[in-house]
Amino acid sequence: MRSTVGGGAGEIGARRSLLIISSEFSFPECLVYAIEREFRPIVVEQASSLEAACATFEQPVCLILIDAEFLSEIGAHAADLMRSHPAAPIVLQQDSQAAVSIQDILDLKVVRSVLPMDLKLDVWLSVIRLLLRGGEYFPPTMFQPHTRHLSQKLANYSGPIEQPMAERSDFEEIGVLTDRELQILEMVARGWQNKIIAATLRLSEHTVKIHIHNLITKLGAHNRTEAAAVFHARKDSFYGSSGRSKTDLVQSAP
Repeated sequence: MRSTVGGGAGEIGARRSLLIISSEFSFPECLVYAIEREFRPIVVEQASSLEAACATFEQPVCLILIDAEFLSEIGAHAADLMRSHPAAPIVLQQDSQAAVSIQDILDLKVVRSVLPMDLKLDVWLSVIRLLLRGGEYFPPTMFQPHTRHLSQKLANYSGPIEQPMAERSDFEEIGVLTDRELQILEMVARGWQNKIIAATLRLSEHTVKIHIHNLITKLGAHNRTEAAAVFHARKDSFYGSSGRSKTDLVQSAP
């Protein structure tokens, strides 16, 4: 286990730890340096195993990045990690050679986001900033295999069919969503938190949670991640011919 400490004041706030779990020396030093330079109050801690990551660190851990090589071990150590670092979301870091599906993430239930390691540096740091601020991120390519299955579930949900499926538009299949539900679904698909959605639409968080529950049920999804997958698969149908999304019109929302 090693610790790399940054210094000075910065935009993220009080000094906290970002914990990276990867094989010894496998996490690029240049990325450690980039994190320290971009987020000055962050202390970068590294552990070479999930067991070592359950230790107590000098600064509270606010984010945990776990290499995809430990994917099969996360479930067995998740409870210890969350007990040791209760305020730290668990994020899987994935390189282009790691075969990780969205179903793997859904099965684990504890992984909040997936961080691709093959992004351009400025984009990669932007995702880190999003994660440090409580956001969630999944690369769109992860949804492609999963959306085919969801599309079939959605078609089956649509009820009695009075004409062949080939003659029905995608939009008709998803017409069960209200305008408000569709608006909130797009925000969910963009990774917005409930409190951000509520503030933007001038609704209570409780109302937003009800809308999300209803749209998840209507789409036949199990959670907001699956609902987001449906959105990414069908967004052209959601928007129709105008090409304007609900969020494009959000400033005029009541």
